[in-house]
Amino acid sequence: MEDREKYYLTTAIAYTSGKPHIGNNYEIVLADSIARFKRKEGCDVFFQTGTDEHGQKIELKAQEAGVTPKEFVDNAAGIIQGMCDMLNISYDKFIRTTDDYHERQVQKIFKRMYNQGDIYKGAYEGMYCTPCESFWTESQLVDGKCPDCGREVKPAREEAYFFRMSKYADRLIKHINEHPEFIQPVSRKNEMMNNFLLPGLQDLCVSRTSFKWGIPVDFDPGHVVYVWLDALTNYITGIGYDAEGNSTEQYKKLWPADLHLIGKDIIRFHTIYWPIFLMALDEPLPKQIFGHPWLLMNSSKMSKSRGNVLYADDLVDFFGVDAVRYYVLHEMPFENDGNATWELIAERTNSDLANTLGNLVNRTISMSNKYFGGVVADKGAVDQALDGDLKAVVTATYGKVKEKMAQLRVADSLTEIFGIFKRCNKYIDETEPWILAKDEAKADRLSTVLYNLVEGICIGASLLEPYMPETAGKIAAQLNTNLRGFDQLETFGLYESGSKVTDKPEILFARLDMKEVEKKDEEMAAAMAAQESAETAGTGAADGPETAADVIDIEPKAEIGFEDFEKLQFQVGEIIACEAVPKSKKLLCSQVKIGSQVKQIVSGIKAHYSPEEMVGKKVMVLVNLKPAKLAGVLSEGMLLCAEDASGKLALMTPEKEMPAGAEIC
Repeated sequence: MEDREKYYLTTAIAYTSGKPHIGNNYEIVLADSIARFKRKEGCDVFFQTGTDEHGQKIELKAQEAGVTPKEFVDNAAGIIQGMCDMLNISYDKFIRTTDDYHERQVQKIFKRMYNQGDIYKGAYEGMYCTPCESFWTESQLVDGKCPDCGREVKPAREEAYFFRMSKYADRLIKHINEHPEFIQPVSRKNEMMNNFLLPGLQDLCVSRTSFKWGIPVDFDPGHVVYVWLDALTNYITGIGYDAEGNSTEQYKKLWPADLHLIGKDIIRFHTIYWPIFLMALDEPLPKQIFGHPWLLMNSSKMSKSRGNVLYADDLVDFFGVDAVRYYVLHEMPFENDGNATWELIAERTNSDLANTLGNLVNRTISMSNKYFGGVVADKGAVDQALDGDLKAVVTATYGKVKEKMAQLRVADSLTEIFGIFKRCNKYIDETEPWILAKDEAKADRLSTVLYNLVEGICIGASLLEPYMPETAGKIAAQLNTNLRGFDQLETFGLYESGSKVTDKPEILFARLDMKEVEKKDEEMAAAMAAQESAETAGTGAADGPETAADVIDIEPKAEIGFEDFEKLQFQVGEIIACEAVPKSKKLLCSQVKIGSQVKQIVSGIKAHYSPEEMVGKKVMVLVNLKPAKLAGVLSEGMLLCAEDASGKLALMTPEKEMPAGAEIC
């Protein structure tokens, strides 16, 4: 048997400080769809994920919980792995950075780098932010505070080991220039080159002495290995790397990784620090690093402190595993952030899953039972125009999907697959089986039409398997057939004529009552607010001189250059008309005058402003946002708001009278 092409895929390892939200889980579902697709292509896939379990934050959280750090991370890792299993993730390896073999190799790696002069001992001195576990120079502070989180910093000095990043910087720049596929999307590559590599790299702190919960530097026990040298090396330790030259056959087979899949917020660590560490170890670099966008909630990054978090287990309990998988995969663009709310997931479930897919399968099986006792037979009664077009669409889809997946455009590949189901629905409208059934002379034509539908569904379900494996299996079972390999999806007519479909078709996706969805959304929001209130009360946060209303800390986004800011066009707009969006609890549709133009903008502010209040307001508008449909209504920009800790919104308005169209700069 010919050796299969290997494919080694990893995700970032989840930090064990708390329960991951659906924005975190998106990455593992994305990776799973790629891994399953590659397996179905015939590759020998190894898919690794896991947990990052060391650091000062973990030590502090364990103290607060009254348990040891190991007990704390054991519990957290169990929750994270359990959520992977719940989402039907087909990982081959779940690594924990507290695993003995990993810790031993990290110590060996550190010592090797020290012995060869890449790591040296020094001291870190500057302004220290405890929550971020980061030192900053005076020039890096923003208004005297941490540039990442905005909190207070204090002067500190700490003995530490440093890695000589500059030693390898030119070599990394050369590699990136010679391998344009190395960092994807291209915008992430440009960001790393322009903001970090070309201006020059500072040496990186790779040990700490201010806390104990980490892997000890074995030749200097007062130090523990800092998180990034510890965590990043999991990609090689998990498959058998040995820093002393005794790596396993598995490592030799799998490395270099074919794809590191990580969030855009940690791309610097994976595209600069990690490749340089590998260069120091004289190991090849991964073939590709993809920094995927974020899944937002109501267009804001999910954060427990802001109360705008969706958890996968809550969503799966209400919508089902494959509905959640479908939503996060289909709604995430290749490069830009996606958006998720209970309402949006429900709308997509109703339109795509219940109507386009579920109704198609149910109708086809029901008609087969009604007209032919469930027997599906190709009688050869062909309409060349109608049947030919259906077959052409169905058999061309795999090629299109393969092309999209090669570019990691997973959302686009799903759109292509659902093109099959939409074409099958159109074919039903074109052939009108219920009319054919009235004429006995057309029985063969009716049988052929139903055969073509079943065959189209089989091919579509086989393509759908990597993304929605449970649903694809259910479809095949109801049609009394097996899902096909990719090598069979460009041939139409492989469904065995004369097969009998189930006589009791199962509803794949029931239509959701939007009122029930809204009720569930409100229940979850109330429960989260109550939990947050209880946790805040327990910390004594209200005892200090500042209340929660005085300041709000939010999670920082990645830095942008001035050239990125210049792309944004902000202007003053005047709202000349406003109305509620039908069937939406949250959206208002405003007509906004900007200079001599009028733009239609949809905003999720119905709970905070009535349509009557909106009219006449002068507001801040992001004018050049790409148009998009929200609840079926076109939106041509964004109104900017401020949000407090309770979620209350306030429109941003000019302090002095300004004309509509005035530039905000």
